[in-house]
Amino acid sequence: MAQPAPSTQAHPVETEPSSPIRAGLRPGPWRRGPVVAASALALGLFMPLHSKIPNRIGNVGSLVETFLPWFGLFVPVLLALAVWRRSAAAVVALLLPVVVWLSLFGGQLRDKSHPGGDLTVASHNVGAGNPDPTGTARDLAASGADVLALVELDPQVVGTYENGLANAYPFHTVQGTVGLWSKLPLSDTQPVDIKMDAGPLGDARTADDKLPYNRALRTTVATPQGPLAVYVAHLGSARVNPRGGFSTGSRDRNARALAEALAAEQNTRVVLLGDLNGTLDDRVFDDITARMVSAQDVAGDGFGFTWPARFPVVRIDHILVNGVQPESSWSLPATGSDHLPVAARISW
Repeated sequence: MAQPAPSTQAHPVETEPSSPIRAGLRPGPWRRGPVVAASALALGLFMPLHSKIPNRIGNVGSLVETFLPWFGLFVPVLLALAVWRRSAAAVVALLLPVVVWLSLFGGQLRDKSHPGGDLTVASHNVGAGNPDPTGTARDLAASGADVLALVELDPQVVGTYENGLANAYPFHTVQGTVGLWSKLPLSDTQPVDIKMDAGPLGDARTADDKLPYNRALRTTVATPQGPLAVYVAHLGSARVNPRGGFSTGSRDRNARALAEALAAEQNTRVVLLGDLNGTLDDRVFDDITARMVSAQDVAGDGFGFTWPARFPVVRIDHILVNGVQPESSWSLPATGSDHLPVAARISW
């Protein structure tokens, strides 16, 4: 039986569009990655406008300002996404946050210190739970500072610091939980009321009642160049918790009271030493930074982060000055505290 002849009818064959057609259907490099590009622009606007972030809910604005330099880490993340998306628009958009970050913090990337100086000042939150106050006192005595402020002094170990620092510092004062040790004479020493107790309760307490837990003092150091007003302060703690957000009520109240005391200071040469429990980008310190400058910002090398001591991520321990010139600023080696000590060399 004869086999049917094979059909010679041609069947249509589906073909993919040619390469030029496929290329025309794909978004170009300027149209890819719109989300990444928008995120880059948002970051570039977010950093300089941080003061506009409201504090009404959970003090979000202050929380952002506390870690503001770290927002620069989003730049390499967005750059990696832009490269992955092959988005030229996103890469160009990233120029904005780079320029903004450098304008805000680029100065911290270089060493601004100068040789010389008339006086070395230092400050350390020694930590109430410090397991080695004797060793801490020994390290601080060897620091070479002319004026040394200590905060978070547990009454049970004040004697340890007094004994350990006596040979290096013939003059000292302790007012509650803060103290100052000096190689130069002190005078006009008094506690500074930074409103540890709010409202009628605080107003009803006498100075003697407040002294045991006083957290700020003011004294005059007799330097060869003239009198120097020195403030030592340890502001209230700031905490992050799920319900309250960034809790800063006590610290903010203390900061405002300290700003008032500094505004009333008659001496034109002033140094503020201590743990402010916040970075100077935080808006609560605007009244202080309006009249004083950070020694680290003016004459330091790097960001000078001080807490936590094992892996510092923020600078909450500060040396601020007015009427004198910072020549250098640096962090001292870690002690038994969870804070790093800080020091600065100043001149007239």
